[in-house]
Amino acid sequence: MSQLNKDISDCMNDGSGSSNESSASGKDGEGTSYLVHEVAQMTKLRSSPHENLSGVFPGRMKLPASTLRMLVGRECNYSGRGKFSAADGCHVLSRYLPTKGPWIVDRMGSRAYVSQFSDDGSLFVAGFQGSHIRIYDVEKDWKIKKDISARNLRWTITDTSLSPDRQYLVYASMSPIIHIVNAGSATTESVANVTEVHYGLNFSSDNDGDEFGIFSIKFSTDGRELVSGTSDSSICVYDLGADKLSLRIPAHLSDVNTVCFADESGHLIYSGSDDSFCKVWDRRCFVSKGQPAGILMGHLEGITFINSRGDGRYLISNGKDQTTKLWDIRKMSSNAVNMGLGDDEWDYRWMDYPKYARNLRHSHDQSLATYQGHSVLRTLVRCYFSPSYSTGQKYIYTGSSDASVYIYDLVSGEQVAKLDHHEAPVRDCSWHPMYPMLISSSWDGDIVKWEFPGNGQPPAPPPTRRLGGSRIRGISWMRNMYR
Repeated sequence: MSQLNKDISDCMNDGSGSSNESSASGKDGEGTSYLVHEVAQMTKLRSSPHENLSGVFPGRMKLPASTLRMLVGRECNYSGRGKFSAADGCHVLSRYLPTKGPWIVDRMGSRAYVSQFSDDGSLFVAGFQGSHIRIYDVEKDWKIKKDISARNLRWTITDTSLSPDRQYLVYASMSPIIHIVNAGSATTESVANVTEVHYGLNFSSDNDGDEFGIFSIKFSTDGRELVSGTSDSSICVYDLGADKLSLRIPAHLSDVNTVCFADESGHLIYSGSDDSFCKVWDRRCFVSKGQPAGILMGHLEGITFINSRGDGRYLISNGKDQTTKLWDIRKMSSNAVNMGLGDDEWDYRWMDYPKYARNLRHSHDQSLATYQGHSVLRTLVRCYFSPSYSTGQKYIYTGSSDASVYIYDLVSGEQVAKLDHHEAPVRDCSWHPMYPMLISSSWDGDIVKWEFPGNGQPPAPPPTRRLGGSRIRGISWMRNMYR
């Protein structure tokens, strides 16, 4: 079963799972421990070639499964199928990482906070602090399909989400009002309530005395609901058909920085907070229990982002303890133990992570694996599984506050690539769902494209201009920064 047991009595985990099965470090020169778990075997099955294709010549010593040998094996029908399976295709495509370049997609005068491909890869969305969102048509040489100017924006665009049918886009800021835009209309210049109506969805309830901001927003797979994480420690679910808030959960003890649906069913919701916990919520039994289905402990500091593997079982999270962790929700517990650094003065927005803390570990760490090497400072840096279609989710990739993108092997934990171009934190990045192409966006204002094998043009030089009159490393900029 890929989800929690449907019996309401099984919504609460018994808490027996509390050991970390494997630890992986992406730091160069360090040894790595291979992940020994069901997810490792599943990943290998998704991205390993047929045994006859890997050796090509039956009866001879098994050879590495090079692309040339696999093509020869396919043409000679050594697999007996006459074609590549999905795993064969993943094995070939996953060898060609999108590391060539980069090439400029766009260069803006404000910090880029959000950048994501649509589910089919035909569109790309980028959101900037300067009240600007752009939708690019990937298949038409990155032509701007929609240039959106938001109004009454508080601080920045914190998140965006494109509907599954790619007809609507929602955007959030540090306000309880989320706006929805018709992304499929013929209007290119979409100025809020001037050229197009940006309809407001109010996520506050009647008894809200204080206003709050929204850090994370996601469409459900069927496009009928939105889930959000807020600065008042809550998770909200909005019913678009009824045009009202359908569920509000006081979920954490601090800001809910990230939320997502676990799978296509929409029953399970994952959340991550500055209280350092990842929580699993089962909507089928929340009404009767009023509690999360389970809690995942292991991070020492707040969670900046969560990404689901899409199977209702596995997820990864980025934490301010400078790690990415892999989780299996079957190991969750009903009790929470918050370890923390014990340093109330430390603030990730303008301070480096303490050296003494880099080797600290949570005594009740429930994660399957830990990936290190990147930096999670200054902003809510995001991490993802690589695409299922082209890589079999063989990799994990993440932005980093040291202005790079890191790619790790999910099973071995090794850092397999580091993409350097930017001059400021890379908050978000997105791997094309079909092709070996990755887009990174940074606070330097650059949206750049990494590919394999490339387009034959010389890579773009790093940005040299200033943003907002001060360099990224300026003290005044740090003090004015929020997230």
